[in-house]
Amino acid sequence: MAKAQMPEQTSSSCSSTGCMKKWLLRLTVFYVLYLIYGWLDAIKNRWYVFDPPFLHELAKDAVATHPDNLDGMIQHIVTNLTDTYPASAGVIALNTDSSEWTFSNAGGAMGAMYIIHASITEYLIIFGTPLGTEGHTGLHPADDYFHILHGEQWAFKPGSLEMERYAPGDMHFLPRGTAKQYKMHEGCFALEYARGWIPLMLPFGLADTLTSTLDIPTFIRTARITGREIVNNLLIGKI
Repeated sequence: MAKAQMPEQTSSSCSSTGCMKKWLLRLTVFYVLYLIYGWLDAIKNRWYVFDPPFLHELAKDAVATHPDNLDGMIQHIVTNLTDTYPASAGVIALNTDSSEWTFSNAGGAMGAMYIIHASITEYLIIFGTPLGTEGHTGLHPADDYFHILHGEQWAFKPGSLEMERYAPGDMHFLPRGTAKQYKMHEGCFALEYARGWIPLMLPFGLADTLTSTLDIPTFIRTARITGREIVNNLLIGKI
């Protein structure tokens, strides 16, 4: 009887050893990926092209030059960006088709966006709605700069007893790893710039479409435009 049980014991022992090796391998891979992520996160600044103070001044100049004319503001911003970062320089790729808008449902808020730039480490969009909306900002691995062009935005974070108010020309800064409730009143549009790991923000930006609205054409359109812009930038070496 004892001899008959020996193969089973050996098999069980081998199985335990195999499981341990698998877990050690998994932990090793996870640790290596963690180290790679930490290294990339420490050097990602070298891939940033846009300058936040410049974008803030550009947004304020657009508001001052074209008051209450949102289309004029957008054209002002795009024209200045293409002059500052011409395609011939090969530094960054910009989407100059300001008619290319798509719905955006994220964090319970709904509006429309025009993607001016999208790459692995940066994105720049015009976002807003003439109807008004509110929701959750999301918790992102990127710093977010929200430049109000038209209308007004309110924001709130737990522990605050008073709301934050942002008017045209103001910039609402949301540091990486923080979240707020926000509300955009009727006619509020903004120039939004994010710098960090942009692909990690996409699940938040697309989850509502897949789990709530089921607006698959919008999902496909958003994915196509975003993917196209990221690839266009990768082709010129912009990460």
